[in-house]
Amino acid sequence: MVDAPGAPAGPGPTAPAASGTRRRTGLRTGGLLAAVLLLTAVAALSLAVGAKELTPAQAWHGLLDPGSPEHTVVHGMRLPRTLLGLLVGAGLGLAGAVMQALTRNPLADPGLLGINAGASAAVVTASSLLGVATFAGYVWFALAGAAAVSVAVYVVGGGRAATPGRLALAGAALNATLYSYVSAVMLLDTTSMDRMRFWTVGSLADARPETVLKVLPFVAAGLLLALLTARPLNALALGDEAAKALGARPAAVRAAAILTVTLLCGAATAACGPIVFVGLMVPHLVRALTGPDLRWLFPYSVVLAPALFLGADVLGRVLGRPGEVQVGVVTAVLGGPFFLYFARRGKVARV
Repeated sequence: MVDAPGAPAGPGPTAPAASGTRRRTGLRTGGLLAAVLLLTAVAALSLAVGAKELTPAQAWHGLLDPGSPEHTVVHGMRLPRTLLGLLVGAGLGLAGAVMQALTRNPLADPGLLGINAGASAAVVTASSLLGVATFAGYVWFALAGAAAVSVAVYVVGGGRAATPGRLALAGAALNATLYSYVSAVMLLDTTSMDRMRFWTVGSLADARPETVLKVLPFVAAGLLLALLTARPLNALALGDEAAKALGARPAAVRAAAILTVTLLCGAATAACGPIVFVGLMVPHLVRALTGPDLRWLFPYSVVLAPALFLGADVLGRVLGRPGEVQVGVVTAVLGGPFFLYFARRGKVARV
């Protein structure tokens, strides 16, 4: 029997569905708050751990009290490093999530698909041939290199008909070619090699307040663009025709996604060098918690990726005392086994 128009709906089968939706939303919200608390704890560790060990109380005084003896250590070195790690980690995690959604490949990563390599090749060229030595100069070359490789991988991988396998092969080929070029340039140009030897492995050691301020607009723009494209990318996962029926424009959505990845990866690579696996590990693990809905996947990735990145940086400081192990090395050591395990076993969460 059909209810009359305007009659109140009965409890029927929709009530349990609505209850389940509210429960999932509550769990996801609680999980996101827990992730924020985790990120806060890791950021506090980043302020306290280093060549000069500080207690939490000392780090707090150094942060707030200009007259404390720890103020120079915290504000001069630890705070810029922590803030840059937050921005770069968030950018890489979000870029990985966008790429995985765009390519429908749950193991896509800006580093694995050659985008970081494109940014690196452009930066090394600018440093060697033009003498560029500051972030303000690096960033535009990095953005151009990242954009060029983003488009190249997408086109070579098949464009709209791209498959995860073809994209991975295209990215691997470009990645190997570009990093060979980077190595050749640095071996032939010893001045460039001396200037960029830490940058090429990925490092936060040279973080400066001015770098943080210059990275911020690019990451903020990428974050805003990603959030605006979350719903259209959700629709695009259903196929182009379904996306059009839902009001999305597939070509514009893909262009916006590529622009998002370019902004985030270009700025992150210019700031601290090529970092791999952060954009792979975090979105993949988050998807197992949130499902494929990008409206939840993106915020989780923005919070948990910097927690992983800063955690890797803190671990490198502890393991390398009295020096440090560069964060790019730590993320590679952590991410390599992760990638091999999930690629071999096929245990990947559905995009």
